[in-house]
Amino acid sequence: MLHPINWSLALPYYAIGLAFGYLLGSIPFGVILTRLAGIADIRSVGSGNIGATNVLRTGNKALAAATLAGDMLKGTLAVVVMDALWGRDLAILAALGAFLGHLFPVWLRFQGGKGVATYIGLLLGLTLWIGTLAFCSLWAVVAVVGRYSSLAALAASAATPPLLWLNGDRQEAQLFALLSLLLWLKHVPNIRRLISGREGRIGH
Repeated sequence: MLHPINWSLALPYYAIGLAFGYLLGSIPFGVILTRLAGIADIRSVGSGNIGATNVLRTGNKALAAATLAGDMLKGTLAVVVMDALWGRDLAILAALGAFLGHLFPVWLRFQGGKGVATYIGLLLGLTLWIGTLAFCSLWAVVAVVGRYSSLAALAASAATPPLLWLNGDRQEAQLFALLSLLLWLKHVPNIRRLISGREGRIGH
């Protein structure tokens, strides 16, 4: 028999999980690391994005790698901590919070990244190994063949939710369907450039 949720008791925990994820996710590693390295504000470089791909445009591969790791692991940490404290449901809420934090960080007037690295970090944190492997593999194949980082991210994020659903991870599939939608919305300018043939290729 299913027991009804006592919302008066549950809501504070849900709020904590979402807020904890958001605060971790909103840490702008691209901005912080480039400033510490004495590089110009990353938002004034290339596409203006705060993620690892744009940090790479500074020519500093180590900083780009550190940004990628930071943006991934903040999502992973949010999920792992909430899962250890209060279980899977809170971990999934923290995952949503972390993704929203990266996309819309309060510290940067809600102008954040596009979410690809954090998306991967959340897959890792929720131990969705099939989803993680599929996302990274498809991203790599599309990136190598097409030389478009944005196209690779769009393809990989579109494939992940149905794969999770088929694998029986129904709750997680619904979460990542929402995250994929948000990721696609953040990539609308890239989609327009891809259609018009003006999107920058990897290595250019």
